[in-house]
Amino acid sequence: MTTRPFWIALVVFAVAVAALLWWMTAMPGRSFSGALEAPSADERDLAARMRGHVVAIASREHNLDHPEAYEAAAVYLEGVLAAPGHAVRRVPFEVGGRPTRNLEIEIPGSQANAGVIIVGAHYDSVRGAPGANDNGSGTAATVELARMLAGWKPRHAWRFVLFANEEPPYFHTESMGSAVYARAAKQRGERIAAMFSLETLGYYSDAPGSQHYPFPLNLLYPDRGDFVAFVGNLAGRGLVRETIAAFRVHARFPSDGVAAPGWLPGIDWSDHWSFWREGWPALMITDTAPYRYPHYHTTRDTPDKLDYERLARVVKGLEATFRALDARLGP
Repeated sequence: MTTRPFWIALVVFAVAVAALLWWMTAMPGRSFSGALEAPSADERDLAARMRGHVVAIASREHNLDHPEAYEAAAVYLEGVLAAPGHAVRRVPFEVGGRPTRNLEIEIPGSQANAGVIIVGAHYDSVRGAPGANDNGSGTAATVELARMLAGWKPRHAWRFVLFANEEPPYFHTESMGSAVYARAAKQRGERIAAMFSLETLGYYSDAPGSQHYPFPLNLLYPDRGDFVAFVGNLAGRGLVRETIAAFRVHARFPSDGVAAPGWLPGIDWSDHWSFWREGWPALMITDTAPYRYPHYHTTRDTPDKLDYERLARVVKGLEATFRALDARLGP
């Protein structure tokens, strides 16, 4: 016979789980809903520019197993980063005797104690895939944000970094470009106020059932893949909430956010993981990758699969979001 204490314990457990899920998923502001407006001339131009970047770097596999294509992508990216007048810094390292490099530009900050904010994306592709969405889309977004913010006078120093070697077999190892970068920054005694990883950002769908999630998030979020997601760990809940609040003010584009345990599948699947390891707040901005994109890590991840106009809307929203966050984050 079931006892009363058992039922009390069960109710308490259910309430605790519900409270935790609310704490993880409750986000400030309101996501944009309804029909998207026709793209502006600036958004159409931005979409065309990003399509050009993705075609240039992600029409063929590019990683340490394909060094010629990898080097061609790096050289191309150095050129587009430098075009607005930025000084591009190569950050070389070796993996098994094979050379590669991260790429970095910095917009100096006016307040020395404000620290550094990093916007980054990996520019390698997984083995067997050209990597148009993963992560040509995040790479294109990063270089365009660096162009759009050229000449800015922020409080923080803002760095735009393209990381090598995010994909397997280097994923979650010391050979990830972001792990090399974060470790060196820690050794130099730098203070990273925030890190934003732009990961797999170019695929959107209005179709019912086009969006999936790991349990228990599948119980809470919509089933249409028409939004951009802001994803952090439990310790980074404040950063996730600050960021999505600013995005919802400045962007007319659907958004959702979560601050969840890092062990939940997908939560740590990008370069923000490397910055968590060093104790810095970081989050991923993404279209949710394999939970939405049917061509993830396949030969079909080609430039024609991306929705560049919606990607442009996201990037324009992120530009305004980052400008707002510069005043709100840190001391």
